[in-house]
Amino acid sequence: MWIDAAARAGSPFPCGTGRREFIWEMGAGFAGVALAGLLEQDGFFARYASAATVSSESSLSARAPHFPTKVKSVIFLLMNGGPSQVDTFDPKPALEKYAGQPLPPDKKFINSGGRPMGLLTPAARKFAPGGESGLPVSDFFPHLRQHADKLAVIRSCYTDTHAHGSALLQMNTGKPIVGRPSLGSWSIYGLGSENQNLPGYVVMLDKRGGPIGGQPNWSSGFMPATYQGTLFRPVGNPILDLAGPAEFTRAAQRQQLDLLAQLNDQHLNSRPGGAELAARSASYELAFRMQSEAPEAVDLTQETASTLDAYGVNQNPTAEFGRNCLIARRLVERGVKFVQLYSGGGHLEETWDAHENVEKNHGRHAGETDQPIAALLADLEQRGLLESTLVIWGGEFGRMPFSEGAGKPGRNHNPYGFSMWLAGGGVKGGMAYGATDEFGFTAVENRVHVHDLHATILHLMGIDHTRLTYFHQGRDERLTDVYGNVVKDILA
Repeated sequence: MWIDAAARAGSPFPCGTGRREFIWEMGAGFAGVALAGLLEQDGFFARYASAATVSSESSLSARAPHFPTKVKSVIFLLMNGGPSQVDTFDPKPALEKYAGQPLPPDKKFINSGGRPMGLLTPAARKFAPGGESGLPVSDFFPHLRQHADKLAVIRSCYTDTHAHGSALLQMNTGKPIVGRPSLGSWSIYGLGSENQNLPGYVVMLDKRGGPIGGQPNWSSGFMPATYQGTLFRPVGNPILDLAGPAEFTRAAQRQQLDLLAQLNDQHLNSRPGGAELAARSASYELAFRMQSEAPEAVDLTQETASTLDAYGVNQNPTAEFGRNCLIARRLVERGVKFVQLYSGGGHLEETWDAHENVEKNHGRHAGETDQPIAALLADLEQRGLLESTLVIWGGEFGRMPFSEGAGKPGRNHNPYGFSMWLAGGGVKGGMAYGATDEFGFTAVENRVHVHDLHATILHLMGIDHTRLTYFHQGRDERLTDVYGNVVKDILA
């Protein structure tokens, strides 16, 4: 009774709690110990701990997909800033018919992101049918139009945010928040890479700058750092400092790395779970292996003059993006799993963010990319690589069907309905899937969320998106969270 008396007197206890609370907590604690023992016997902790284990020898080794697929590599062409769907791949005759009029009253529930809502505005350039399919493609892309029969255009994409930073994160990682693994990271986590002497996941930015948000767009998030994207420089030598000092032989470097690996292993053995250290050790080994193969992989002097001309490598304005598209082809040819190229860097008019003038903005950026993308598709096909390579084109969102303020030829962001296209392995060409409303404002038919797009990309790579999981903070995480449906109608 002395404890209860002390409690009534307000005196502190040696254990910091009352008798009943002390007995309850002790009982729960012993139950937790028993539960942990049972889970350990069942292999629960070993099963999930293995998901976070990184081996420098096997973390990027090629692994079998969930089901057979022809696709071995992905090239994601990300048009940073948000290209306009009604000016590129989603023609809307109603914009011609009602040009200069305000958006109908039933559409004015929209959130314009705080920017002015102007008048309905027709496409900046005309559309024309391409290929045998007659798929309409804007005059912004005359070269790409010749490959219309390869494209599966999804006109009904939508996302959850108006802002560039969060929308880019969602397009890359599935969620509009920092800290999630990117699509490329999930790909090599699930499948590894065919070539152990090159990174499994390569990112090439625009020379004008990276996307808003920066590194989290190609981050491995809560996965080990060995799965994050490796940046190649957009101009000049793509990879610096591969060669060491002349007096430092390869044999001496190998001895140094072996000693470093031995010390790191000793540290990890005494402190299990050091994923970052293991990933860094793996990066040292990859850098060593890259010294022998990477310089050749990015050496465009090995290409013929006709190939360089086709990509526009030696002329403006196509030189930079053409070079990067050609390097992307050389990388997937050598077994790199995932390559992402950015068009547009920095902010506003330096990207596809056409607030001021769609004709001027899209004319500039399409002029830089149209010929190289068409050359990439033709080159992949000619080399027999298009069946094994999935090519993706799109931005983080689209643009509004009305001008940004009265009499202004620019358009604001539109996350409600926009277009992306896929081509190559496993995709039906020459088709349009889904639809926006008559003005191109919102997706209304066969709507495709970013989760659905990611589920479809993974499916084409031979991955069941519901089975590609990573145990993190007590939960099986996945790229598509608890959502996502494969868009089966575009599958060959």
